[in-house]
Amino acid sequence: MAIAAGITVSLTTRTRRCLSSISGNRIRFSSPITLQSNNLKFAIQCPSFRISMRIEAPEKGYLLNHKESGILHFVKYHGLGNDFILVDNRDTTEPKVTPDQAVKLCDRNFGIGADGVIFAMPGVNDTDYTMRIFNSDGSEPEMCGNGIRCLAKFIAELENSRGNRSFTIHTGAGLIVPEIQDDGKVRVDMGEPILKASDVPTKLPPNRDQSAVKSRLDVDGRAWNVTCVSMGNPHCVTFGTEQSQDLQVDELNLAEIGPKFEHHVMFPARTNTEFVQVFSPTHLKMRVWERGAGETLACGTGACAVVVAAVLEGRAARSCTVDLPGGPLDIEWSEKDNHIYMTGPAEVVFYGSVPL
Repeated sequence: MAIAAGITVSLTTRTRRCLSSISGNRIRFSSPITLQSNNLKFAIQCPSFRISMRIEAPEKGYLLNHKESGILHFVKYHGLGNDFILVDNRDTTEPKVTPDQAVKLCDRNFGIGADGVIFAMPGVNDTDYTMRIFNSDGSEPEMCGNGIRCLAKFIAELENSRGNRSFTIHTGAGLIVPEIQDDGKVRVDMGEPILKASDVPTKLPPNRDQSAVKSRLDVDGRAWNVTCVSMGNPHCVTFGTEQSQDLQVDELNLAEIGPKFEHHVMFPARTNTEFVQVFSPTHLKMRVWERGAGETLACGTGACAVVVAAVLEGRAARSCTVDLPGGPLDIEWSEKDNHIYMTGPAEVVFYGSVPL
């Protein structure tokens, strides 16, 4: 959040030399500080003086209510460590950030750092809003489960709404309905899973009612058993190889094996890949290699696909807790309407602004 902080110090020649030696001549004494923090304190020390500063965060919504040409105001959120840059894009149907700019913004060393940029856009077909997202590599997925929980919280802030509230959101995966609950978590109706192999899409031959369930996939000289599910975006779920049915997911070198699944010839649109360990019929653990983002701390659509695959393979019940590196999600595949329901947190990290 843009915060103007005042410094009272006698800028003698010696003081300026000391500050210059610390900052490499990059301190601008008249510039405002762009930060988000509540009651942050810090100090710069030199042998001849001390500067102490107290920064008070202005009222909530300051950045979002200010429109400046060439400046992008944003809020960073995370859902179990899967982090996103949220942009208020309600005044136009075109994203305010290009895919190339998204790549730079998501860079964790030279940018803000995130797994993707999400835009809250005007709704279509009688929906409240439209969601679009650019991954950290600039590609555009159909939808993101953790991202839509963050978007719901972001929209609630934009609307200054409190308590239980639901929204209808148009996505590339169809209509999604997140509901903010009284405890602050977000429950999302993710719709029905897509199981027809050609619609996932995968080139693996169907082996159960047009679906690819526990099919053989050769990757890097090993035969893996995989089940293919789409939650509006493609997923390949594996519980192990033909030789070993019980994965120990913490032992996997995901950076090595993940890209080989993502770019496998059997997945014409590439794929997200979930590696799953079963603790009990209601308790699963997964690691994920996301299409366009690499290994992430959580993937909401992936957790949904994991429960569907586990049920189809006879490994789990329809209601499960799925442990991800960033924390747990509660997933239910309802027999009543065939919809998947995902419940989990979404939290603000910080507010900020950057020049474009």
